[in-house]
Amino acid sequence: MASRDLTRREFELVVGEALESLPKRFADLVENVVIAVEEEPTDEDLDSIEDDAGDDSELLGIYRGVALTERTHDMPLLPDEIAIFRGPINRIASTREEAVEEVRETVIHELGHYFGLHDEEMPH
Repeated sequence: MASRDLTRREFELVVGEALESLPKRFADLVENVVIAVEEEPTDEDLDSIEDDAGDDSELLGIYRGVALTERTHDMPLLPDEIAIFRGPINRIASTREEAVEEVRETVIHELGHYFGLHDEEMPH
């Protein structure tokens, strides 16, 4: 682990700070969602994404669930999950500051999927 890498504890704190920085009107709408820090994406995670970015790109986070815009009233209420991947973010960031910014951007991006936005609808 390079000295610029965020430790698991630091990474979890940054994820928490990103969630706390959400505008209240959005934060109030996030219900029944688990935000998890994971070291690496699973093979299933990698298989589930569209391969637009090529083989050398890293998966930084993933939304596992049904977007609010696609839910029906009779769906079971299992929690949705957003996973933020520490390994890939540490690998693509060249400084701790970049890692912190990537965590924030990834949390917000994955929450966009929760709200029903597609990649092409979100700023990158």
